[in-house]
Amino acid sequence: MNNLKKLALVCILSFAFVSCGNDDSSSPAQGNSQISVKLMDAPGDFEHVYIDVVDVMVKVNDASDDESSWQSLNAINTGIYDLLELTGGVNVLLVDDFEVLSGTLNQIRLVLGENNSVVIDGETFPLNTPSAQQSGLKIQVNTTLLPNIAYTFLLDFDVDESIVLAGNSGNINLKPVIRASVEASTGTISGSILPLGVQTEITATNGIETISAYADVDGNFMLVGLSPGIYTVTIDPDPVSGLVSTVIENVEVTLESNTNLGLITLE
Repeated sequence: MNNLKKLALVCILSFAFVSCGNDDSSSPAQGNSQISVKLMDAPGDFEHVYIDVVDVMVKVNDASDDESSWQSLNAINTGIYDLLELTGGVNVLLVDDFEVLSGTLNQIRLVLGENNSVVIDGETFPLNTPSAQQSGLKIQVNTTLLPNIAYTFLLDFDVDESIVLAGNSGNINLKPVIRASVEASTGTISGSILPLGVQTEITATNGIETISAYADVDGNFMLVGLSPGIYTVTIDPDPVSGLVSTVIENVEVTLESNTNLGLITLE
């Protein structure tokens, strides 16, 4: 590899690392984020409201009406749910840590099947959801997703506002009112190791969970998917190097942020 190509490669790797460690949420770096989606409901004045969930989709970094830009999240718990059982803090996990591009999550789409119904005074009525079956229930989100951060989106149905009795026709329609709230659930720890050329493992533990990673060829590392809390970070160089392990206590991880340990020189 000639010198020009080497220089270009170093610049690319350096840029990628600096971007991942950037705490500026106003301009998220290119990378990946993880999202989970949960479904819940506010109490409503019905006996049962059953909806048939068949998919959850998202639109990321695209505010247009282009249908081809929707991405399925491969919902893990599809099926028929009684919304009125998903109250008082009870929810169902529809999507679990699905990886998407970082940036702006513009919309979430909840796609329903045909088996939707409502029970009123002991009688079951079909719940008409033509738009949901054909294109899905679209929820505007417009939330920034930072690289290496996990987010949980809570889809909160308002049953009383969502079910409409259609005059004298006898039809009962679903015109969903859904509020989407989001919380970041993890943070990261990063830093750099010297000397270079030594395989070095970095481990963080809070006494409950332990996450490890190796420094790259430039000595940079990042531990991702860390729950908020206080961690002990251990830097273990290859024993044949003769270098001594380093332990850093009381490293704080907060939501949606990176804790940079800076340059760590092993001796």
